[in-house]
Amino acid sequence: MSTVKIVTANKSNKQALDEWEAFLFALRNSTPVDVNETKADKVKRMQRLEKDFEEWVKYYFPKYCFAPAADFQKKSSQRIFKAVKRFYQRRAWARGLSKTTRRMMEVLYLMFVKKLRINALLVSKSNDNAQRLLGSYKANLEANNRFINDYGVQEKAGSWESGEFTTRDGCTFRAVGAGQNPRGAKNEELRINVLIFDDIDDDEVCRNTDRLNALWEWIEQAVIPCVDISNPYYIFVDNNIIAEDSVAVRAGALADDVETVNIRDEFGKSTWAAKNSEEDIDYIESKISYESFQKEYFNNPIAAGKIFKEITYGKCPALKDLPFVVAYADPSPSNRDKPALKAKQQNSCKAVILLGYHNLKFYIYKAFVDITTNATFIDWLYAIRNHVGGNTQLYSYVENNTLQNPFYEQVLLPLIHAKGKECGNVLGITPDTRDKPDKYFRIEGTLEPLNRMGLLVFNIDEKDDVHMKRLEAQFKSVSANSKTMDGPDAVEGGVFIVQQKINAVTADSIFWQRRTPNNKRF
Repeated sequence: MSTVKIVTANKSNKQALDEWEAFLFALRNSTPVDVNETKADKVKRMQRLEKDFEEWVKYYFPKYCFAPAADFQKKSSQRIFKAVKRFYQRRAWARGLSKTTRRMMEVLYLMFVKKLRINALLVSKSNDNAQRLLGSYKANLEANNRFINDYGVQEKAGSWESGEFTTRDGCTFRAVGAGQNPRGAKNEELRINVLIFDDIDDDEVCRNTDRLNALWEWIEQAVIPCVDISNPYYIFVDNNIIAEDSVAVRAGALADDVETVNIRDEFGKSTWAAKNSEEDIDYIESKISYESFQKEYFNNPIAAGKIFKEITYGKCPALKDLPFVVAYADPSPSNRDKPALKAKQQNSCKAVILLGYHNLKFYIYKAFVDITTNATFIDWLYAIRNHVGGNTQLYSYVENNTLQNPFYEQVLLPLIHAKGKECGNVLGITPDTRDKPDKYFRIEGTLEPLNRMGLLVFNIDEKDDVHMKRLEAQFKSVSANSKTMDGPDAVEGGVFIVQQKINAVTADSIFWQRRTPNNKRF
């Protein structure tokens, strides 16, 4: 399955018409029918297909279904079809996961197979955008030979415009842009029973609270009340989480079914491997900023923070010139993340930081920051040890506060020992059991002064490394509401350990002693 979109905006009428005709031509060619099929065989085939939505989709939408559906897509669709009377679903699927196309297939299945007489509003941020999205519905009802062969001609003369059309069976589809008046959208006695909000907000709206409030008020007061509350109806909100406050976020607080699916799962694997390979994901990640990748593919909008506006890069001292270095690891599996795990909103990532101290400055020699597996997390720790070698003393710590027990003992320690046996030398590691204050205040209070005074230095030799880029991006996005501070959190943990060791050495090097009186001195 893939996403097929019809783009007609910002084009001349002739150019748009030519592209539309080309799309219909391709659609007709992609849906051939067996002209020799008997009526009995046709009935038998249709009955078989209609019992299985996935098989139905493969047959009627071959142009779209070049990759098998993912499990999360299958489960999502079944929850819709099992709904008895009403259903409100918020779908925040990352780019490339086919939320728009999948929705069209489900609505047409409700229409053709479940025999729901549909009166639908497709609502988007503008009327042009809504018409473009509705174009896929119109095209399939108009030119899909398999629909025509099995369910009859759908096009109704005189009621077949791009922004609003009615089938011969009396199903109506209408495109509406944000702010337009949807009232009175009735098809004879039938009020709206399918509401589809797709691409309803954008960055500009979400940056302006007044505009977002006005949009949400319009949705709640002008659009949703169009349904007849006594009859079956569906409300679908298909929007990525593009801001900390957005339509997707607000709908998620109200919907019966809330989905957040990222391009990769909590184990760092593609959520739709049949379509999006790891190589494909890696490539696009390397071509856009960390902030953009998190926003578009992980439903994790990272707003620019005000704490760390500039980052200092510099040459790090040779490791052999330091008395010791600290590797600090943050596995981020605390109980605070469990609600997010249940909702598949695993935005927290793991981090391992190598930190050194020299002439009042804290140096970040190396960083690993990413959403990954526990095994890879342990590999990072061993990679840090190999990087340090025998140049200086390495102290390795892993965060293990009360919110994370017993994760360290039950999960991490066995992996550390298994990796050690593989290497022939188990890594010595110390759990950091400090009862830490709030993450944001720790980072701001400990690291902001160091950064402001140029005493927190990022290794310039690692500036182009993807992990160091992620760490820098997370620093620059630090704010009280930021959800992505795992890298800076690990740096704070390392700085705290280094300061403890420095203070211990300093305290031991200074001692008090009563001076012996000298009778020869006045």
